[in-house]
Amino acid sequence: MIIITGITGGIGNFLFNKFSQLGDPIIGTYHLNKPEGKIYETTVPLDITDFSQVEKFIASIQSQSKEITLINCAGVSANAFAHKSNIEDWNKVINVNLTGTFYLIRAILPVMREHNFGRIINLSSIVSQTGVMGTSAYAASKAGINGMIKSIALENAQKGITINNINLGYFKVGMINTVPKEIQEKIKSKIAANEFGDPENIFSTIEYIRNTPYLNGSCIDLNGGLV
Repeated sequence: MIIITGITGGIGNFLFNKFSQLGDPIIGTYHLNKPEGKIYETTVPLDITDFSQVEKFIASIQSQSKEITLINCAGVSANAFAHKSNIEDWNKVINVNLTGTFYLIRAILPVMREHNFGRIINLSSIVSQTGVMGTSAYAASKAGINGMIKSIALENAQKGITINNINLGYFKVGMINTVPKEIQEKIKSKIAANEFGDPENIFSTIEYIRNTPYLNGSCIDLNGGLV
């Protein structure tokens, strides 16, 4: 079974549709507004910052599959220079991107350990490595995920469970659509490929991780040679 969070976002929605075409059992989660269409029948509302909701969700699906892949796509951003930032925005970004991701992992690990199998894949960001003005909260949340997986990998490797991150650069879907065109061109000039990534690359990287059990506790940079 494949579980994908944040399917109303550009990347999450792309991955949900892509994996749905493969015919594997799949469940997607969204926070407020359910996407329209027959393909979204196997989706459920979920506030990942509410651990009680997360626990109930995992309990409701744990008997449906012995081989689970969890793909954490849910995320938010709030751009502001640190000295002008809103504390509530900071807390929201950390709660969704870092704490919410951990809640899903915490709830599903006992199920994966029972079946001696699990794949946990988190979508992180190049922003946690390079530094981008106005993204202190977002960068901190993603850097936290990058550190968190090291301990979790050590704790669960002998139970057939792997956990890895993909540090994404800039792709043709998702948050890039909120960036002004002139800034987009500046970003492209720093990418060796001189273009934003095709999300198919995210899908193929996830499949590589799923099928490579010796890859564990790692962060894969997928950014087109961004410098």
